[in-house]
Amino acid sequence: MRALYRSSRFVTSTLRPLLYESYRFGTLLPLIGGECSFCSHSREKSREGALDLSQYPPERIRNFSIIAHVDHGKSTLADRLLELTGTIKKGHGQPQYLDKLQVERERGITVKAQTATMFFRHKFQQHEATEKENAPNFLLNLIDTPGHVDFSYEVSRSLAACQGVLLVVDAAQGVQAQTVANFYLAFESNLAIIPVINKIDQPTADPDRVKAQLKSLFDLDPNHALLTSAKTGQGLEHVLPSVIDRIPAPPGKCDSPLRMLLLDSYYDEYKGVICHVAVVDGALCKGDKIASSATGHVYEVSDIGIMHPELTPTGVLLTGQVGYIVSGMRSTAEARVGDTLHQAKSTVLPLPGFKPAKHMVFSGLYPADGSDFDALNHAIERLICNDASVSVTKETSTALGMGFRCGFLGLLHMDVFHQRLEQEYGAKVLSTIPTVPYIFEYSDGSKVKVQNPAALASNPGKSVTACWEPSVIATIILPCEYVGPVITLCSERRGDQLEYSFIESQRVLMKYQLPLREIVVDFYNELKSITSGYASFDYEDAEYQKSDLVKLDILLNGQAVDAMATIVHNLKAQRVGRELVDKLKKFIDRQMFEISIQAAIGSRIIARETISAMRKNVLSKCYGGDVTRKRKLLEKQKEGKKRMKRVGSVDIPQEAFHELLKVSKE
Repeated sequence: MRALYRSSRFVTSTLRPLLYESYRFGTLLPLIGGECSFCSHSREKSREGALDLSQYPPERIRNFSIIAHVDHGKSTLADRLLELTGTIKKGHGQPQYLDKLQVERERGITVKAQTATMFFRHKFQQHEATEKENAPNFLLNLIDTPGHVDFSYEVSRSLAACQGVLLVVDAAQGVQAQTVANFYLAFESNLAIIPVINKIDQPTADPDRVKAQLKSLFDLDPNHALLTSAKTGQGLEHVLPSVIDRIPAPPGKCDSPLRMLLLDSYYDEYKGVICHVAVVDGALCKGDKIASSATGHVYEVSDIGIMHPELTPTGVLLTGQVGYIVSGMRSTAEARVGDTLHQAKSTVLPLPGFKPAKHMVFSGLYPADGSDFDALNHAIERLICNDASVSVTKETSTALGMGFRCGFLGLLHMDVFHQRLEQEYGAKVLSTIPTVPYIFEYSDGSKVKVQNPAALASNPGKSVTACWEPSVIATIILPCEYVGPVITLCSERRGDQLEYSFIESQRVLMKYQLPLREIVVDFYNELKSITSGYASFDYEDAEYQKSDLVKLDILLNGQAVDAMATIVHNLKAQRVGRELVDKLKKFIDRQMFEISIQAAIGSRIIARETISAMRKNVLSKCYGGDVTRKRKLLEKQKEGKKRMKRVGSVDIPQEAFHELLKVSKE
C-alpha cells in the first residue's frame, strides 16, 4: 500500500495527500477488479465539480437552518435530508454525518455549525422542461447548528446566511428552554419559521400537546407544523417541499458588485485557511482578487466551491449561494468572522456582520509538566485556528509557571476546548478555577476590569468603592412539582425572579436574573439533580449589576497561591474559604515539615487547616535516663523542621485543582 502511495503512475501529486490521509486512517477501501474505489470516488467528484451553478438563479435557491433544543433530533434530521436528496447514500457514512469532531460524537452534541448543499426536484415542478432530464430544480443550503447555550454564537452566525429555519421540537419532551431562545433568535432576524414536531414514533409522543405549546408560546399556527420521525423516515417527504414553498429566496442582486459575508473559517493542513462565505450580491469566480473590508488586505481566490457534502470545486459562486473559498490567508486571524469580502478594485457598503464573541468564562491553562510549555503553546495555536472564538493571552504564575489565560463562551465551551487539546494534540493541562470578568471602582474614580483574580491586589493602596459583576437572564422550564426546590436553588444563588407562568397545566416557565458566576460551575448539574432531569435551562447576557465582592486568597505556609485566588461575594466568603481549605487538606501529601493551609481576605484569615509533618521517632533509642536528654532531642528535631519549612516547597497535585472546581461556587 505504501508503494501505491509513492507511485506516480497510480496517483497524481494533487491526490497524494488525500490518499495518504485515507491510508493513515484506514479508510482506503481494497482494490476491486484492478480499480481503487478511492479513485472511482474521485472521478465521480470530478464529474460533480462540473456542476453548472448558473442554472440556479436566486429564485431557485433556499438557504435554511435547523435549530432546536439539545437532543431533539437536529443532526439525525439533517442525515435523513441528505439521504433523501442523494447527497449521501443511505447506510453509507456514519450517523450524524455533519458532526465531524470526535468530541461531538463522544458527547452526542453539535459544537460547530456545518453546511451542506443539496439539489432537490420539487414534485410540483417536475412538469417543467429543463436542459437536462436529470437536472435538479432547486439548490438547498442546509446548516446544522448546535443546541447548547454555550454555542449560541454559532447559531447566530448560521442564521445570518439563511432566510428561514426548521424549528425542531421533540414530540415527547415538548418545548424546552433552548427552543425558546432559538425561536427568538430566528424571530428577531425576520426569518420564516417552519415548526417540525420530531420523534412522533415514540410511545410517549403527544403532538397535539406540542402544537398547543407552539401556539401559546410563539403564536405559530398549529396547522402548519410538520409531523416527522427522523429515525423511521415518517413524514420527511413534506419537509423539503415546505422549505421551498414557505421560505423566501435570497434577496441579493445579481448585477450588483460582489459582496460576501464571511461566516466561518478553519485551517486545513494542505489548503491553508478555508473560509465559508455567503454571496449576498454579485458573483465570484476562481482567480478573482478579493479584498477584506475590515483589514483592506487583498487575496487571490485559488479554489472555490460548495459543500456537497464535502469540498466540491465549482469554479464559481453566484448570488444567494453559500460555499467555501481558499484565498491564501495565512491564519484564521485574518479571516474575521462577519467581515465583508468584495472585489479588490471596487468599493461597497459593508454588511452588518456579527457582534464579536463575548467571552464570559476565563480560566488559566498550564502544562502539567513545566517543560511542556512549548508543546502546549503549539497545540493551542493549532486549535484556535479551528475555533477562533477562544481568546488567548500568555501569563505567568508563581505556583504553576508559564501558561495562558483563555476566555471562553461558557463552561461547556471550556470543557470541550480542554478535551480537544487532549484528544487531538495529546496535551496534558492544568486548569485554574474558572472566573468571570468583574469591574472594580477605586476611590480615585478609576475603574479596572478584572479577568484574573490574581491580578487584583489583595491590599490595594486605593480603597475599592464599588464592584460590578455580569448577570444573565435565565429561562427555566420544568414540571410543576419541582417548582419549590428550584425557587430555593435560585434564591441561594442570589437570583431575582422576573417571570412565572404556566405554558400548560403541568409545566411552568420561570425567568430569573442571576449573577453569571453563580451558574458558571455547577448550577446546571444541581438543577438537573433536584428536578430528576426534567428541567431545561437557557440564559442570555444581561447588564452588569452592583455587588459586594472580595478577593479570596489561598495561602500555603503564609505564601499566596495565585492560581487558586478567586473573587467571591462577601456573604459567602466564609463558607467558600472553609470548603477550599478542607478540599486542599485531603489532596496535598504530608511533607517532612508542617503545612498550614489558610483562606484569607486581605490580611484577615477566615479559615485554616494544618497538615502535620512526618516525624521520625527520635526517642526510640532512649530507654530511660534524664528527661532533659529527651527534651534536647525533641528541640533539635523541632529546629530542623523550622529550617525545612523555610526552604521547602509544597507540591499541589493536579487532582486538587479539579476538586476546587467543584467547590468554587460562591
